[in-house]
Amino acid sequence: MAAIQLGHPWPLGASLTARGVNFSVVAPRATRVELLLFRDGAAAEPYRVLTLDGRHRSGDYWHGEVEGLGIGCRYGYRVFGPRLPGLHGFNPAKVLLDPCARAIDGWNVYDRGAASGTVLNTGRCLKGVVTERDRFDFDAAPRPRHSWQRSVIYELHVGGFSHGAGSPTPAERQGTLLGLIDTLPYLRSLGVTTLELLPVMAFDPQDAPTGRQNYWGYSPLSWMAPHQGYLVGNDPLEARQQVRALVTACHQAGLEVLLDVVYNHTSEGNQNGPTLSWRGFADALYYQQNESCEYQDVTGCGNTIAANRPLVRRLIIESMRCWALELGIDGFRFDLGIALSRGENMLPLDQPPLFEEIEADPELSDLKLVSEPWDCGGLYRLSDFPAKRMGTWNGRFRDDLRRFWKGDDDCSWLMAERLSGSPDLYGGRPAAEGRAITFITAHDGFTLADLVSYNGKHNLANGEDNRDGDNHNNSWNHGVEGPCNDHAITALRNRQQRNLLATLLLAPGVPMLLMGDEVRRSQGGNNNTWCQNNPLGWMHWQPDTGDLALRQFVQRLLVLRRKLAGLLNPKLPHVQGKPGRPTASTTLWREWHGVEVERPDWGSWSHTLAWSLHSAEGGPLLWCGLNAYSKAIHFDLPKPSEGWLRVIDTALPSGQDLPLHPELWTPSGAPLESRSLMLMVAPELLQKPARLKEAGSAAG
Repeated sequence: MAAIQLGHPWPLGASLTARGVNFSVVAPRATRVELLLFRDGAAAEPYRVLTLDGRHRSGDYWHGEVEGLGIGCRYGYRVFGPRLPGLHGFNPAKVLLDPCARAIDGWNVYDRGAASGTVLNTGRCLKGVVTERDRFDFDAAPRPRHSWQRSVIYELHVGGFSHGAGSPTPAERQGTLLGLIDTLPYLRSLGVTTLELLPVMAFDPQDAPTGRQNYWGYSPLSWMAPHQGYLVGNDPLEARQQVRALVTACHQAGLEVLLDVVYNHTSEGNQNGPTLSWRGFADALYYQQNESCEYQDVTGCGNTIAANRPLVRRLIIESMRCWALELGIDGFRFDLGIALSRGENMLPLDQPPLFEEIEADPELSDLKLVSEPWDCGGLYRLSDFPAKRMGTWNGRFRDDLRRFWKGDDDCSWLMAERLSGSPDLYGGRPAAEGRAITFITAHDGFTLADLVSYNGKHNLANGEDNRDGDNHNNSWNHGVEGPCNDHAITALRNRQQRNLLATLLLAPGVPMLLMGDEVRRSQGGNNNTWCQNNPLGWMHWQPDTGDLALRQFVQRLLVLRRKLAGLLNPKLPHVQGKPGRPTASTTLWREWHGVEVERPDWGSWSHTLAWSLHSAEGGPLLWCGLNAYSKAIHFDLPKPSEGWLRVIDTALPSGQDLPLHPELWTPSGAPLESRSLMLMVAPELLQKPARLKEAGSAAG
């Protein structure tokens, strides 16, 4: 029988040695730890139990080196300690998953319910799997490293994007990491630069009411292992290779890959939840608790991770290094990221140690970092988000764009702020490059098509009597709830989608698109499809003529954005009221207009706005008019030296709304139809006589 040596406290998890495998876990208040070795993932009992006593302890770390083991070994832990309900989660009846396991087995026997109570769950638990820890081959597939200024993010669900009738992915690969590779030509042709994947770290599909499954994945079981449900085949040892294969294909296609990561909570719920991993090793360490030992929750999921504590920070950073350095991921989007800035007693910290350590790590310094600036406890930090390199989702941008195009009052001034980089939200200056992620829709909420088709949410399919999901959507059905055959209504809805998309992509910031918005993907009015692993949550792969028309508009719009990227720089001066005048260091400035040049209407009743960008040498370069009013309105135009090209007019039929060959505009003014957007561009800006090219090459 192979001997067990003392081993080493570092690295955490299971790592190969010259003699076997070194195991190391954190359990500060434990009195004894047992290492269980299993022959396979379905084994009902371990074939060997090894006890780690005081000799195998270094400070807070329990460790041992087992000779003769290697890659593929299945293992778990039992941890013993004082049974103090609420303060410690020690429950030696439960087999625990190593928080640093890089692969997981036992999904075919796993039972979430068996992880509660005091009955042994040995035959119904998940097991860690010993894997390699090789680094990603960046020589063969280097990071694309798109600048923030030229980045366009596309948020998608790995399980849903390649699914559905008409998908380019073969049936046996749909819903998998490898299946996503088959969709890359589509994404590349669209013109986006960066994919943001909803959670792909192992999560618990059983963390849902009876009869449903957790589909989105915001229920982490591990911060290291890829989710087994996204693999082709059942071999957990293939998981890391399949992630690498996807990242390699993306890099070679010029696409970055960001992961939506859930470090703010785990699948273990509140103090009465199942004991799966973290709770059983160090309940009082990992989770924020009050003086009564009750879990404190600002995530809406029963618990909040204590990311202010050194051992917890080390685990999170180890996870980031695992995905970024071993698997090649280009960045992270932190779910409810501001929750990670809370200290003891949930007090917000201005200098959260986790963010400081992330930004000080040289091997994480070239990553793109994005966060939600809010949590469920009411904390919302946008301009003062306490991380220097981290961009944040600008939820105010989303809300104000929706309200303006819906025709709400008191929106023109707010729209001007959003179009100039939201200086009102960022201390009087436009958000710095990479600091603001602008968007209209995301996985959480209506799709773009539903935003213009429903006044209220329709979430009955979720089984919660329509109580779940956001009630404040700023949506408008334009006269009929849901699908309709009225041509006037459908035409207006189509125009509004173009208005919203054009406004998003002409504004400073890093734009994010939701999967399928470019082909009018609908969720039937469901604004919270977290449990819908069906066509409601899948990509729309059988577009009709109208869907294809919108996709063409988006493709051309992204080409145009790349051409205008320099003008959309957030450093461009923001000028209110009277026209700005250049200084010695200024080459470009902005002017605001209403229906008359240089006379913007900021009244609460105003539903119109126009703006122009000017060059100190050549006069106006760009003019954009927005008419959210119910009637057509004539706008005056500033006079450029060589006339205007009408590049966008959302009131025109498909193909003409953003033409490949924009024509010279000769009238002195611009008639905007009701609820439409028009963009004029100086010919020299598009490098006359060069023409707009169809999207189809890799985004740069």
